[in-house]
Amino acid sequence: MNTFGSNFKVTTFGESHGAAIGVVIDGCPPGFSISETDIQIFLDKRRPGQSDLVTPRQEADAVQILSGVFEGKTLGTPICLLIHNTSMKSSDYNELKEIFRPGHADRGYLQKYGIRDHRGGGRSSGRETAARVAAGAVARLYLQKKGIIISGSLIEVHGEKNPDAIEKAIRDARDTGESVGGIVQLQVSGCPAGLGDPVFGKLDARIAYAMMGIGGVKAVEIGSGVQASKMIGSEHNDQMTPEGYCSNHAGGILGGISTGQEILVRLSVKPTPSVRTLQRTIGTDGYEKTLSVHGRHDPCIAVRIVPVAEAMMALVLMDVLLEQRKIDPDKKPGF
Repeated sequence: MNTFGSNFKVTTFGESHGAAIGVVIDGCPPGFSISETDIQIFLDKRRPGQSDLVTPRQEADAVQILSGVFEGKTLGTPICLLIHNTSMKSSDYNELKEIFRPGHADRGYLQKYGIRDHRGGGRSSGRETAARVAAGAVARLYLQKKGIIISGSLIEVHGEKNPDAIEKAIRDARDTGESVGGIVQLQVSGCPAGLGDPVFGKLDARIAYAMMGIGGVKAVEIGSGVQASKMIGSEHNDQMTPEGYCSNHAGGILGGISTGQEILVRLSVKPTPSVRTLQRTIGTDGYEKTLSVHGRHDPCIAVRIVPVAEAMMALVLMDVLLEQRKIDPDKKPGF
């Protein structure tokens, strides 16, 4: 399951402490302009080491286009994007070779495959998401030409909503060797009505699947989300007039199909599992041990999940846009 999408397919590859990570995109329409600089803008939003609120690991995350683009335009053939890893400190993980970190995928990977890359979590590391952001950048550039704009923001951390309180909560967690979670909000404007399919191809179901595939995301809300359970029907219904909808409790999606309104999504992100606080765990030998995790970690992964969530939204919308093109006879090639 390293491939996402059915029309706009992306396959990511690479490990946190390997030589490189990257992505292959298949199904990208031909003939639209794209460059490494265009993609780099989005990667820089996710790049580590940019402030004292994130991991100090310094990675340029410089992207290379290896295929699928000629003279600045997409060819319609597979696009391969490569990002070299340049700032690995694998020695930080030597003690983790025979011990499982609480809250991480270490034990699950070993139970599933019988082998694991203990250096930074290998494939389960958040480092893999740089490849998603690179692929999402291609989709976003295409969607923007169609007037579809995706934006995300961190709206809450550890129960705090004020920006100053959010920064303090993250710094306090960092200084004490702990971590905090948060809530990320996504908004999509300019999305046309009619995207998504009934039953198993619902747009909201696709979005939820994509967002839950981001490491650390524990819940997804669309529109009024969990608050819908506290409303009555007439209150939650988005009533209509000739001028349009009177509200947007549905979050821009009804019956699994986009309504043309703004798409609203919120993600609940857990605290970073790597903390210096001493915790109980077990080793690969099955015996109980204690562990304090050191190294370079984000005190709040929700900060850098924002561009990842934006990228996954772009991949979903790109996929359903290309699906719609199959059944809409009025759309010309390149829609």
